[in-house]
Amino acid sequence: MTELSEFLLQLPKAELHLHLEGTLEPDLKFALARRNGISLAQTTVEQVRETYRFNDLTSFLSVYYPAMDVLRTAPDFADLAYHYLRRAHLQGVRYVEMFFDPQAHTARGVSFDDIIRGYRSGILRAGREFGIDAELILCFLRDLGADYAMATLSAALPYKKWIIGVGLDSDERGNPPNKFAEVFARARTEGFLLTMHCDVDQQDSLEHIRQVIEDIGVDRIDHGTNIIESPELVTAAKQRGLALTCCPVSNSFVTGEPKIAELLHLHAAGLTMTVNSDDPAYFGAYAGDNYIRLAESGQVDRDTLINLARNSFHAAWLTPGRRERYLAELDDHVATNS
Repeated sequence: MTELSEFLLQLPKAELHLHLEGTLEPDLKFALARRNGISLAQTTVEQVRETYRFNDLTSFLSVYYPAMDVLRTAPDFADLAYHYLRRAHLQGVRYVEMFFDPQAHTARGVSFDDIIRGYRSGILRAGREFGIDAELILCFLRDLGADYAMATLSAALPYKKWIIGVGLDSDERGNPPNKFAEVFARARTEGFLLTMHCDVDQQDSLEHIRQVIEDIGVDRIDHGTNIIESPELVTAAKQRGLALTCCPVSNSFVTGEPKIAELLHLHAAGLTMTVNSDDPAYFGAYAGDNYIRLAESGQVDRDTLINLARNSFHAAWLTPGRRERYLAELDDHVATNS
């Protein structure tokens, strides 16, 4: 590993675009299958990894959701969160806001209580052992419709203290943000912060970005780099102080390119851009790895990478005191390695 790579791996950073279900590594999948008496078609870790192949968002989701079947009980969800946070800690992540998809589990009979209590248990254990801080963002599956999303929001209300915000993910085709306007309006009145996926290079991308900014009034945008095609929307996002959570390695898998030029252009235009991992077990790159890939591209210099890490704390849903503490850690790391 080069000196710059080691520096970036340990650079203090926040992870703001991370799907917990997307951290299901093949070895953990095998362990959970054994625990729950589930027979897998694959007999080795390598064979499972071979199934993690796709070339666009649709083919990715066709692999992603079936893999979750091994998650059945609260201890399963606890182990998933704990194993991810242990790995994130080794990649310089100090704070993470993690998406989870309860509908992918409640739809097959898992209780919301088991999901949320399991994830919470894993977060607390990792915090005790590694000092990493984490919060949960409940994501609605947009292809399951607004009524199911509203019911899921209702189910989440008794656990509000464990959920920092709500988001929207899954297949964007035919599922524009405004389809969920009432759900997100209620979520805001309940005190949740709001974010929505505007996946890269999707049909009606610009209109969906417009909706999340102007109609829904989100607090952050996930992906969203197609905003570069509209100077008006770039200006609107800047005026509202919206951050965009970019996932370079993920982009390479689902769109064929990491969108580095777009990230840098928007960064130079004054938007708060962040670097994240998305579904690292499937894309083979966790948070620190994404910073390293940017450095290896030759398009992003060291100072810009540091600024992107600094942006991650500014974009995070943190109290001022916690933000300043993390930024001080970042500055100390840079000073020590200058």
